[in-house]
Amino acid sequence: MPDLLHRPFGNHGKVHEITPQSAGWRFVGFSLYRLRPGETAAEATGDREVILVMVEGKAAITGAGQDWGTLGERMNVFEKSPPHCLYLPNGTDWNATAETDCVLAVCSAPGMGGHEARRIGPDGISLTQRGEGANTRHINNIAMENEDYCDSLLVTEVFTPAGNWSSYPSHRHDEDDYPRITYLEETYYHRLNPADGFGVQRVYTDDLQLNETMAVHDGDVVCVPRGHHPCGAPYGFEMYYLNVMAGPLRKWRFVAAPPVEHMM
Repeated sequence: MPDLLHRPFGNHGKVHEITPQSAGWRFVGFSLYRLRPGETAAEATGDREVILVMVEGKAAITGAGQDWGTLGERMNVFEKSPPHCLYLPNGTDWNATAETDCVLAVCSAPGMGGHEARRIGPDGISLTQRGEGANTRHINNIAMENEDYCDSLLVTEVFTPAGNWSSYPSHRHDEDDYPRITYLEETYYHRLNPADGFGVQRVYTDDLQLNETMAVHDGDVVCVPRGHHPCGAPYGFEMYYLNVMAGPLRKWRFVAAPPVEHMM
């Protein structure tokens, strides 16, 4: 089993690159760029569809033969304003030139040419509450299954208040048995506020054959190949994560861990 916790391999340029090959799975890819004003990033999508998420900052972006102008508005992800994103189908390319310091996420999964390039957000994305009490968090849905933007990708942002739990009650989506459950690989790109804080994420199966508990820091990525995957934000540290999911069916159906089934 490849390592689940990925620290950034730098603080400038491309700082994350998770592929199906490196993760030991089949569907999800995730990369992240940290750019200074005037710097560029460019890639071809190949056989994969891509959603570019402007996590922070502004960049001028071209892609799929179109000039999309300047994308991005929030300078700090914890402003919680809706993100500017761009969907690009397989068989295209893109180029981003930073206009400010910026953080650009590249979310990818197998593409089938079923959708055209398009902007996603900020219009149509609104911060919504999920859960209650110490399980409260707030969601910016970018491309979940009710938005027919993609062939494979499911992408969302989650803000977890300090002292709360998230991706909770614990649940898994690691079997291809729709409509009971779907198989979805998943990555978590974590940010913490303050940035020198930490959070906790556990990834475990019911039989504990997989049972990892990780301290996550600002900028880390956690891969979830199977099992339950709750997150905790200690008192004093607010948590953000960008989720990318994909599998053979673009539907999110999950099963709760037996000890918490009564909470669902």
